[in-house]
Order: sequence, then C-alpha cells, then structure tokens
Amino acid sequence: MIYLDNQATTPLAPEARDAMLRWLDTADGTGFANPHSPHRMGRQAGAAIDFAREQVAALLPPGGTVHFTGSACEAINIAMRGLPGDGPISVSAIEHAAVYETAEALGHRHLLNVAANGQCNTNQSLPQGTRLVCVMQVNNEIGTIQPTVEWHRKAKEENALFLCDAVQSYGKMEVTGADMIAISAHKIYGPKGIGALWVRHGLELDPFITGGRQEGLRSGTLSTALVTGFGAAAAAAKERMEDDAAHAEKLWTRAREMFADNWTLNGDEDTRLHANLNVRRKGLDVARLMSECRDVMFSAGSACASGSGKTSHVLKAIGLNDEQAKNSIRVGWGRYTTMEQLEQGVQTILDAANSQ
Repeated sequence: MIYLDNQATTPLAPEARDAMLRWLDTADGTGFANPHSPHRMGRQAGAAIDFAREQVAALLPPGGTVHFTGSACEAINIAMRGLPGDGPISVSAIEHAAVYETAEALGHRHLLNVAANGQCNTNQSLPQGTRLVCVMQVNNEIGTIQPTVEWHRKAKEENALFLCDAVQSYGKMEVTGADMIAISAHKIYGPKGIGALWVRHGLELDPFITGGRQEGLRSGTLSTALVTGFGAAAAAAKERMEDDAAHAEKLWTRAREMFADNWTLNGDEDTRLHANLNVRRKGLDVARLMSECRDVMFSAGSACASGSGKTSHVLKAIGLNDEQAKNSIRVGWGRYTTMEQLEQGVQTILDAANSQ
C-alpha cells in the first residue's frame, strides 16, 4: 500500500517510538509511574515530561506556556470555551471544524471571507466588541498559508485575542505570534492522543476540565509515553525542518507535473505548504476512484469530514460549487514518502480517473 494522506495523520517517527518505549516497557518496574506523584519514580516521569515540554516549546514563540492536552481539538476547545466574555468570535471561513463548529456552538460566530486563492485577507472589518479572532496558519485541506501575523496585529488593534490553529504548520515552518496556539503530535510523526495549547504569559483562561489541575488548564493524569513521544517528534522536526521542506518541494514539483492535463488546483499555487495537492477534475466520481485505488491512501477532502456526506465548507468558501467540491481529491506526502511511491500512487489515481 502507498500512503498519500499525510495531512490526516503521519507515521510514527523512530525517534518518537524509541522515546516512548522507555515509559511503556515495565521490565525494570519504573516506566509506569504517575508523573504527578511526589516519590522518586513519579519525579523521574515528571522530569521526562518537563523535558518534552521544552522540546515542544522550542518550535513555538517565546513568552508562553505549553499545556498538554488529549488532542488539538481539545486544545482549541480549552482556548475558546475558557475565554471569559460574550462578544463575537471571528473565524475564517476555512477553519477546521474544531474552530468552526465550536464558534457556532458558543454563539456570535462571525465568518471572515476567504478569497478564491484560499487566503483570508485582512481587508475586512471585525464586528464591534469582537473578543476572539481565529485564523489557522496553514489550511488542512488546501494547504494555503494564512497571513496570521497581520491577523494577530488586527486583533490586538480591536482589543481582541488571537487563536491560531497551527496543527498543519507546526514543525514544518516558523509558527508566528499569537495569544494562543493549538498543535498536535500526530501531524509531526508523533503519537496520536496528545496535543498541546500554547498560552501567552499573563493570559488567564477558565479551566475546561476540572479536577486535579495537573496541567493548570486541564485536569487528568498525563501519559508519560505520549508526552515524551511528542517531545522527541518535535525535536526531530526542528532538526530536520529544512531537509523535510526540500524533500516536500521535490515531490510537489513531480506531483504538479503529473496532475496537469484536465486537473485544476484548488487554492493558491505558491502561498501554501508544498506538501499536498488538492485538485479537481470535471465529472470525476471520487467514490468510484477511491474504490478502484484501494492500495493508494488519499483523501476526498478533510479526514475530519470524510464520511459525513457534507460538501467541504473549505472548498465552498473559495467559490467552488457542490459539484466541483465533490470532484476534488487531496493527495499529501511527507518525510517518509519516496519519489517512487509518489509516482506509483499518483499514476494509479490517474489511470483510474482516465478510465471513468
């Protein structure tokens, strides 16, 4: 099988696996300790978590604290639901469902328009009394890079806070300033089940899960294995960022060459991470295509929306109609994708599409 769905999740890095094994293997009788316990074994586990926190923070702006969570979705909910006040929440029209639907659930959601190239430009006004602005750094479906620095500045000018979903950008490019930043381990070759919320120093949020307050904003015993796996994945991403980007660029160039005739790119050509292609073809039956390409793992859209039967709100936000959105696929590669795998996987997709 060929895996081309790296925006949905990534394979576990060897560095992350090795870091986790120390806390999963109980052969020496110490790896299972509660990291919040005051005895020697607990302090050892706690020290490992502190070290991992530093590794994760090394890829984030200075002047904030990393709070570990069960996922980026949870981190986003902590940020949005823990913020006091009752004013409007402005979100870009292409936000991940974790932001998009939470803003709707909290009420007073205000959508920021997105241009046809997939960018949420700052030449639009915020409602009076806006208390929070949410713009992701890189979109998970079409890969476009958003002007988050400008949106952070605009939010401050309106006395609003700024939340950035950096799940797709963390570990792949510099994460720019914000008041709160949500990230996830399994998008950078770390384990699933662990995310984090970076919170600027001085910003106070109401706890989302009450109890032991182990993470301040979040109660619950941390998994030392998951946290150390996250830390090791972050350290590897920091070390390999330039090499990963160069590798992705080579695969992007080849994929663009192959998806040329009869295919249209969704989103901007240049202002994007060159780690995925979201393309459409008129009349394409995506369900049939995926059935005929069972050995190639790719997506018909965001993995979080797959199977819902709903048209992608991201593709509709950039001006596609329902038919065009449903004629779209997403192909994504990563650190461990070889050129041979990319070419073989894409050719399989092209052959199946041409046979329709």
